[in-house]
Amino acid sequence: MATLLRIEVGLDVQAASQQGPIQARAIDPSRKAFALRNHILDWQSCVSAISSCQKPVIALMHGYAYGAAIDLSTACDIRFCASNTIFCVKETDIGLAADVGTLARLPKVLGGLTSFAKEVALSARPFSADEALKQGFVSRVLSSKEELVAEGLKLAQLIASKSPVAVQGTKNVLDYAWGRTVEENNNYVAVWNAGMLQSTDVERAMTSGLQKRKPTFEKL
Repeated sequence: MATLLRIEVGLDVQAASQQGPIQARAIDPSRKAFALRNHILDWQSCVSAISSCQKPVIALMHGYAYGAAIDLSTACDIRFCASNTIFCVKETDIGLAADVGTLARLPKVLGGLTSFAKEVALSARPFSADEALKQGFVSRVLSSKEELVAEGLKLAQLIASKSPVAVQGTKNVLDYAWGRTVEENNNYVAVWNAGMLQSTDVERAMTSGLQKRKPTFEKL
């Protein structure tokens, strides 16, 4: 019921500089622009597939998390990292504005268009695990990659032990809430739960709590 995504990735700058639509010769600028736009949209759809996953996605980050690693991690629901992780929104160093999701999602992850968000995006300066934790980019920093994976699995197992109706509903309502008023979100969750409270999971969870036993739920 929860998905783990271990991230240690970045752009292959050498390959990107030698091939692809940026280097392609087109009949005219408009056709080259169409090719570039379609190329960017394809990349965006790959990253957005993570954020549109109905199940919670946990990112486990270690080593160098540059460029595409930031794109991927901001599309996840929860982010943990190892203490040696170095992060970087690298795109201004390679002559472009990040276009696969970082500039859209990073401010939401950080709680707004903060000074920190603009600083790291504009300067392309690396930042540490401790700084990522302080700014709310990650929720936990673990001492090693091994501890990182163990804690990520532990959290995934805990989430997976809950009602899948409740877990996926909670993610859906939280994602809907961003940028909307409390009244709008309350109305949305009222309509959502009008259907979801009819699940047998509610009775199972309540009964197991009273009986002090672990509940079991059917898969969605």
